[in-house]
Amino acid sequence: MTTVIPSFAHTGLAPALLTALTAQGINEPFPIQSATLPDSLAGRDVLGRGRTGSGKTLAFGLPLLSRTAGRKARPGRPLALVLVPTRELAQQVTTALAPYARAVGLRCATVVGGLSLQRQADALRSGAEVVVATPGRLHDLINRGDARLDQVEITVLDEADQMADMGFLPQVTKLLEQVAPQGQRMLFSATLDGGVDRLVRRFLSNPVTHSVDPGTATVTAMTHHVLHVDAADKPDALTRIAAREGRTILFMGTKHRADRLARQLLSKGVRAAALHGGKSQPQRTRILEQFRNGQVTALVATDVAARGIHVDGLDMVVNVDPPTEAKDYLHRGGRTARAGESGSVVTLVLPEQRRDVSRLMATAGIRPESVQVRPGDGALARVTGAREPSGVPVTIVAPPAPAVRARTSGGSAVDGGARPAHRASGRSRRPRRPRTV
Repeated sequence: MTTVIPSFAHTGLAPALLTALTAQGINEPFPIQSATLPDSLAGRDVLGRGRTGSGKTLAFGLPLLSRTAGRKARPGRPLALVLVPTRELAQQVTTALAPYARAVGLRCATVVGGLSLQRQADALRSGAEVVVATPGRLHDLINRGDARLDQVEITVLDEADQMADMGFLPQVTKLLEQVAPQGQRMLFSATLDGGVDRLVRRFLSNPVTHSVDPGTATVTAMTHHVLHVDAADKPDALTRIAAREGRTILFMGTKHRADRLARQLLSKGVRAAALHGGKSQPQRTRILEQFRNGQVTALVATDVAARGIHVDGLDMVVNVDPPTEAKDYLHRGGRTARAGESGSVVTLVLPEQRRDVSRLMATAGIRPESVQVRPGDGALARVTGAREPSGVPVTIVAPPAPAVRARTSGGSAVDGGARPAHRASGRSRRPRRPRTV
């Protein structure tokens, strides 16, 4: 029988971490943290399932830092490792852990593709205790002799199901074979499938399983809407939705369709930008910053944005192209209603898509509000806040690219961004040959 703790003060976390939590305005643990911290702090292997946005990063990050505090890494030989599927998620994890790592004097390094290999090698050699990495780039650094994992005593797999979907399991397996054999392993994910069971059976020893929001990964503060729309009305309805107040993510099936929609919205007066795997890392970093600061209000994205992107105050996600699998629906929707906030997920459905979307919702455990809509009618405005765009074309000016620096002091990230290699369309679920990410 495991213990569920009511507050961080009851966990046994390092005092410096408790102080850092208070400084960050975090006073009470989320359910996934409350459930898992006693076991993870005790050094047990943990299998954690919680919805996207439920607080999984601190659930594994706090015990990892607390148990590593006070130790120093030798050059190129980290003490703790967090493996993630995408570059955006790697950067999000590093950013989330940075203030707590500084509090206990640990150095964090982000190791991802798309940025300077040599800078990351130099950062590892300077002695980072904690490495947050995508599998491909970490393999590259190991093969070059810049890193060894034999001192890694705490290993975390975050979003393991996505790593399986992207074809990374062989790489992940090779990495896990190199860490300290008697070390602690924690696996956290919103869903536990896609070959993840094989990893659990082979590498986790008598794991304690915690499942928050059992059955589905849905968010209780999230409302779901299916808008039935005719093909002729969809472009106008979509433009009005994108012109709503506040920030909105609109998910498309392919990067080409995302680019086309972004251009169309700009021509109608909507401050839009496309985010997908065809963009360079500096472009993606700039676009995300523009979305966060309000220069861009409609982010048109492929599934590259479904994991690892957190934007405060994002209250609506729109599935312009419905996803083909329930897990994709849940992860797209997980960009809103994070950390106890509320949000809405809207899916536009053409007549020929109704049957497939109905099956998808049933699999996801979702009972959406369904309504037939047309541009300009009250139902569309009521559900989405849709409004008439200005019609005056706008141009989004790109700011200068941020400088990329390699550093490890005080828990800083090695690099300024994290970009995943991924499926451009988000439609095929067959594992692919993994790319270096």
